[in-house]
Amino acid sequence: MFKKLVEKLKNIHWTDRRLITVVVIVILVILMMDFNNRMSTMIQLNQMETILETKLAGLEATRLVVEEDIAYATSDRALEEWAREKYRLIAEGDQPIIIMPPSDYTPAPTPTPKPETVVLTRLEIWKELIFGGEELP
Repeated sequence: MFKKLVEKLKNIHWTDRRLITVVVIVILVILMMDFNNRMSTMIQLNQMETILETKLAGLEATRLVVEEDIAYATSDRALEEWAREKYRLIAEGDQPIIIMPPSDYTPAPTPTPKPETVVLTRLEIWKELIFGGEELP
């Protein structure tokens, strides 16, 4: 079979061989273009896969955190903390302790600083307006 093909190729004239060469080159160019297209599609799909794997890992971590929060929120410990801290409730048998300040205690007033006024001369005011001077203390 291969020998027959070689014999047929030998019988072809030079003009026909050029035609066959051009056809083969055109077919190779088309195949290379298709290969290039497939490679770029593969690269895009690999990038999308990486992005989706990253998003999946983030969502998985979020799911674990939410599951932990749900487990804590439905626990007796969370209910007791909520009742004691937010509503100041006490359990049966507890003795409430209310901390009171001493009877002779007088709170010290917090001094408020008075703002300092800066007196500017007319020349300094004009300089400030024209040149946009420096920040004053």
